[in-house]
Amino acid sequence: MSSDADRVGIPKLGLGTWENTDPEACVESVAHALEIGYRHVDTAQAYDNEGHVGEGIAQAGVDREDVFLATKVWTSNLAHDDVLASTEESLDKLGVDSLDLLYVHWPAHEYDPEDTLSAFDELYDEGTIDHVGVSNFEPRHLDTARETLDAPLFANQVEMHPLLQQDELVEYAREHDLTLVAYSPLARGKVFEVDELSAIADKHGVSEAQVSLAWLAQKDDVVAIPKASSYDHIEDNFDALDLELDDEDVEAIENLDREERQVDPDFAPWN
Repeated sequence: MSSDADRVGIPKLGLGTWENTDPEACVESVAHALEIGYRHVDTAQAYDNEGHVGEGIAQAGVDREDVFLATKVWTSNLAHDDVLASTEESLDKLGVDSLDLLYVHWPAHEYDPEDTLSAFDELYDEGTIDHVGVSNFEPRHLDTARETLDAPLFANQVEMHPLLQQDELVEYAREHDLTLVAYSPLARGKVFEVDELSAIADKHGVSEAQVSLAWLAQKDDVVAIPKASSYDHIEDNFDALDLELDDEDVEAIENLDREERQVDPDFAPWN
């Protein structure tokens, strides 16, 4: 794995692929990201691009074992047998034999802890997945998942950025040896409109995106997966790994008293 990884080997910065549904653009963006040094690629059944992501990985010429690959099981596929069948379909589309990480996408609709997670345990026991993850789980859902699973719970993927700092989940991850994977780490572009982030960006001669990503990357137990499809954005995001924020910068970000959630469907567990 990349040296820019957390303590358990998941690279600190990954490529998110949500809304990256143009076939050619998706293939090229994944390939380019891997060619410049990304080693973590995140997709999902619901993104409708697993096949294109797989093509991009194949096209990059990076050894499969060097790529941390994750996908997510959609809420309509969370009954036990559907987890198994849909994961097999995901593997076929991605062109791989196994996954580094498989998530429950949301604790919603067909999700039942016993029924759903027993299938994840099967996939883990047979070596089809290296790690079990969940996404959009609140502490109470995490408690239940940890109690239900035989396999270790490895990660919780949630929206996280300077405008939604997720202090409770960060503390939970630290206490229970989980990795928090931050999606929408740029708050869907809102980080470019925050004066405090712009001031830090000007100070270092970087973008607000890099400031947000560096703030996440400097946290223990947190990694980020910004989505990007253009080469410029893919490269700009990756450069965040070279940015070191000082204590003053971190304090300014953590003093932002805002909670602006960007992803908030009706079925979300906090609603």
